[in-house]
Amino acid sequence: MAPLQSALRSATRWAYGSRYSPTRRWRARRLEAFRRLVDPPAGARVVDLGGTPYMWDLFDHDFRVTLVNLPGTVRGEIPPGVEWVEGDACELDGVFRSGTFDLVFSNSVIEHVGDEDRQAAFAEQVHRLAPAHWIQTPSPRFPVEAHTGVPFYWQRSQHDRDRRLERWRRELPVWAEMIAETRVLSRHRMRALFPESGIWRERLAGLEKSITAYRPAR
Repeated sequence: MAPLQSALRSATRWAYGSRYSPTRRWRARRLEAFRRLVDPPAGARVVDLGGTPYMWDLFDHDFRVTLVNLPGTVRGEIPPGVEWVEGDACELDGVFRSGTFDLVFSNSVIEHVGDEDRQAAFAEQVHRLAPAHWIQTPSPRFPVEAHTGVPFYWQRSQHDRDRRLERWRRELPVWAEMIAETRVLSRHRMRALFPESGIWRERLAGLEKSITAYRPAR
């Protein structure tokens, strides 16, 4: 199975690095929905929980973006107008005051923060930091699981997933640990965490690819 996972990781690097990749086009379309549904004001103060400069390079904007990542996260080059802050997205009370930002943005992060209590703490920070938000997570219903490349990975039995993880830990331990710590969220779970938010379902070929909880800026 390791060759498949290695190939997936190589394809992922190409998908994020090449301007011709379908991933770049899909994310650009996702950002079009973000601008339409959230309608952030010009010059908005945006905090991106777990984000990178990559996302904000996909479209023209004048937002003041603050990226929040765990200590030790590889930074890369941070462009002008973007601030990098180290912190735990579930525990930011001592980092930012309530209402510091106009908008909280997060793309494919909430499924990686930990168990349900940690997910709830993440959602509490979203509500505290800004009046508007866009919180996206991959749908567990999409046929090809985004992290492993295994069809319907989350619909398989726990025994089957554990067996695969043990093999992956021997061959790709760091990557396998990331998979082990992933907790996907259903639409029901997203509605429970963001009860006053709209839910946007991104589709690819008619299939639910991701789920986003959003609250307009105005």
